[in-house]
Amino acid sequence: MIPRRGFLEEEFKARLTRAQVLMSHHNIDALLLSTEPDIRYFTGFLTRFWESPTRPWFLLLPQSGKPVAIIPSIGANLMGSTWIEDIRTWDSPAQDEVGISLLIQCLKDIAGSKGSIGIPSGPETHFRVPLQSYHRITDSFANGSLRDDAGIVRRLRMVKSKAEIEKIKHACSIAGRAFDAVPNLVGAGTTLESVFRSFQAACLESGADWVSYLAIGADRDGYADVISPANEKELQEGDILMLDTGVVWDGYFCDYNRNFAIGNPSELASDAHRKLMHAVHAAQAMAKPGIKASDLFHAMNSIVAKDEKSTVSGRMGHGVGMQLTEWPSLMAIDDTPIEEGMVLTLEPVIETTDGKIMVHEENIVITSDGSEYLSALASNELTKCEA
Repeated sequence: MIPRRGFLEEEFKARLTRAQVLMSHHNIDALLLSTEPDIRYFTGFLTRFWESPTRPWFLLLPQSGKPVAIIPSIGANLMGSTWIEDIRTWDSPAQDEVGISLLIQCLKDIAGSKGSIGIPSGPETHFRVPLQSYHRITDSFANGSLRDDAGIVRRLRMVKSKAEIEKIKHACSIAGRAFDAVPNLVGAGTTLESVFRSFQAACLESGADWVSYLAIGADRDGYADVISPANEKELQEGDILMLDTGVVWDGYFCDYNRNFAIGNPSELASDAHRKLMHAVHAAQAMAKPGIKASDLFHAMNSIVAKDEKSTVSGRMGHGVGMQLTEWPSLMAIDDTPIEEGMVLTLEPVIETTDGKIMVHEENIVITSDGSEYLSALASNELTKCEA
């Protein structure tokens, strides 16, 4: 069954209430949000117009009361279709102003000139304004007024609601249908450029709103990296083809990959794939509330690394949701507690030969007593494509 698009207003109200409880605990008078996923999380404002860097957008969350949107006038109609009622606009684009005077006044109305204004400031965050505008904001408030948000937004977004999980699961199913079509799209002589385009078309035909991320790699016994775009290389018998995608449905990502053998794979590649699957199974089996992100890393690394002291990758997975990669990171130094409702990518990496690797990814959701796969689990054996 296809999930409903959007969210009920009650979901946004619950998110706001949780944020305000934490704001009160940390003595934060207002949260200032400026990025697409953070603003969408509290409003439902979904548009690809964020691709344009011309205009900044802001959302203020007061410690009590409803959010206030300070946005360019071009977005007023769409924001008006959300549950947000207080929408203040500025004419855009503008050479220097970019809504900063309006923002400063709204902040003073909510927090006062000496109030505490929290901005997401930790790893994997940014503040989406020109530097000169940032200086104007800071100069307008008492020293120390602008501070980090105490990790509030990160904490809220890491744990998904049932409705969010259903959207991610649906995105996984869309990618799964496209992956199932790959053996009919490729063979010896097919160029990576052709596969790149054909796979994106398959994703769209399967129901994706758009294909926000796609990487491809192919070579004998593995590939050099997992972030490259397509080129004119022709597939050859014995190659291992990797496709890694983040399709989007209703603003939510999946993020997982599949490996394919062109003709008969070498025993080296086949064995590497089995070890990757073993690592995924091991991590999924232990994934449950109360363990740490680093525990999942070590579970996978112990299987794919050459010895206990070595690693192939800095991290072997991460959160996924409104962004392709979110918190936490499954790495040796991330001790974030795993909680029910987290959606994670398990992503072990193995070195096959000098300069070549293979990677496998699956998406899971943490349940009350364990975890479940959201992506349709790959076979322990490589999928073969006709040479």
